[in-house]
Amino acid sequence: MSPGAVDALVGGASLAGKHAWVTGAGSGIGRASAVALARLGATAHLVGRTAESLRETARLVREYDGAATIHVGDVTDAAFVAALMDGQRVDVLVNSAGRNIAQLLDDITPQTYAAVMRVNVEAVLFVIQQAVARMRAQGQGGSIVSISSQMGHVGGPQRTLYCTSKWALEGMTKALALELAAEGIRVNTVAPTFVETELTAQSLAKPEFRQWVLGEIPMGRLGSVDEVAAAVAYLAGPASSLTTGSSLLVDGGWTAH
Repeated sequence: MSPGAVDALVGGASLAGKHAWVTGAGSGIGRASAVALARLGATAHLVGRTAESLRETARLVREYDGAATIHVGDVTDAAFVAALMDGQRVDVLVNSAGRNIAQLLDDITPQTYAAVMRVNVEAVLFVIQQAVARMRAQGQGGSIVSISSQMGHVGGPQRTLYCTSKWALEGMTKALALELAAEGIRVNTVAPTFVETELTAQSLAKPEFRQWVLGEIPMGRLGSVDEVAAAVAYLAGPASSLTTGSSLLVDGGWTAH
């Protein structure tokens, strides 16, 4: 995290003593979010498919004197998800694992449809189910933040599968926010524009694609993982205590068109 970005927003160790679980914590937005939450005092529980990448995230957490645990597995594996939080404390859940397959309509297959929906919708739902069970058992509420996208609010070329999944995620979030509000469990999304990560590097390296992206962002630049993580930290902490069922757009004005 860039110095001061999270502290200025939420003010110090606002998550001290809390336990925050982050899927997709091995890179990109997931890694930045885990580090941000740890900087605010939370114990970061890192979930991902690759032990080596999770160890690097844990190392970054420890640079800020934070605590981290590592959980290697695939969030599309029902058995892994069912056992993931068993007997553990859960105060915050960040769903950052995600997938995109850029295809035109004629190229979409049942297999590619299932691959995107399995990660972006199904896995999120059942990880949330486990987190809510723990939050209920604790009786102290909690905060759930899912990484959505500006594409959960608009459309985009070769983004039919991705838009379908992210619009579904936005609907899921609003429904769960209503269902869980009385129990003090808040459910929100963060919806970023294109952000420079390892996953987007190949697409953004194409001059025409990059020019199109920058042309759609009124602020004229890409986002950073730290800017998205700051939004996650806000929704995870007490500063957003009256916010649920919302999508916090970090999109440089893309959706204001």
